[in-house]
Amino acid sequence: MYRIFSFFGLSILVLASLSQVGCGNDARSMDSEGEDEDKTAVPVEVSTVIRGDISAHLVGTATLEAEDEATVVAKSGGIVAQLFVEEGGYVRIGQKLAQLEDDRLSLELERAEASLQKLQREYARNEELHEKQLVSTEEYERVRSEYEAQKAARDLAQLSLQHTTVVAPISGVVSERMIKVGNMVQAFEPTFRITDFDPLLAVMHVPERELQKLKVGQRASVRVDAFPDEQFTGRILRISPVLDPATGTFKVTVEVRDRSRRLKPGMFTRIRIVHDTHTGTLLVPKVAVVAEDMASSVFVVRDSMSFRQEVVTGYEDDKYVEVSEGIEEGATVITTGQTNLKDSSLVEIISEL
Repeated sequence: MYRIFSFFGLSILVLASLSQVGCGNDARSMDSEGEDEDKTAVPVEVSTVIRGDISAHLVGTATLEAEDEATVVAKSGGIVAQLFVEEGGYVRIGQKLAQLEDDRLSLELERAEASLQKLQREYARNEELHEKQLVSTEEYERVRSEYEAQKAARDLAQLSLQHTTVVAPISGVVSERMIKVGNMVQAFEPTFRITDFDPLLAVMHVPERELQKLKVGQRASVRVDAFPDEQFTGRILRISPVLDPATGTFKVTVEVRDRSRRLKPGMFTRIRIVHDTHTGTLLVPKVAVVAEDMASSVFVVRDSMSFRQEVVTGYEDDKYVEVSEGIEEGATVITTGQTNLKDSSLVEIISEL
């Protein structure tokens, strides 16, 4: 019996030893895999901290509107005989837009001219006779009054004839034509609308606290949805001296000049007004800055390792952020891939901006 027990006890001891050896190998294998994972480099894109200029902007929205726009009315009634312009055409002040039928007024002018010439001769003869005291003063004054009245009638007939031609009161683009050939128009009836597209105005409503940042003449950049890849330039034309007590804002009018005339009244715009510029300051790409818990930081690469550094930021634009503290010029910062990083992670640079 003692021999049988010894045999079984020895077998158990051998199996236990083998089990401990197997478990030890598994533990060492798991530790090795963890070390391999820590040594796997994270692919990242980087950029270099540079020095440059950056500006602070006041951002707002507005709808473009024309500063000069006129509704052209017919100064005389009549039938439209001819049109000289169409919608979309550019006209100058005084240019002919349309012609009304003028046959009757032309005849009236001719009759008035004939009557005036007759009275002019009579007046000249009476004036000569009056000087020689061959006609009374009363007769001379009567003829002179008739002559002056007929002269006014001729001028009135001439003016009525001129009013049959519809002319542009301002220079600009014909934005609307309201008449056709053959239409009967009445005096002072609208016929055209002319809009001056240069300049266009954008009216912003700016909070009171921003008043000290703005002044007349400051430049502005303007973008519209119709041309998303283009930037138009403008400037502050005027600032209202009166604040709206209901909203706590004041009106700022931005003048936008577009020689190509692609901008149109009614377009929705996004406006950025430059109110301050820092020159020769440190700049990092905007995509490199990580904001968490009211603090900003960047990942800096040194010896293929990433290190998180808190920074103090300032002005920013579409591409860059100003950094006043926490980083040096020429440092390499991560722009893509930093969301998967921890401090002191191994990284592999795959591209540099």
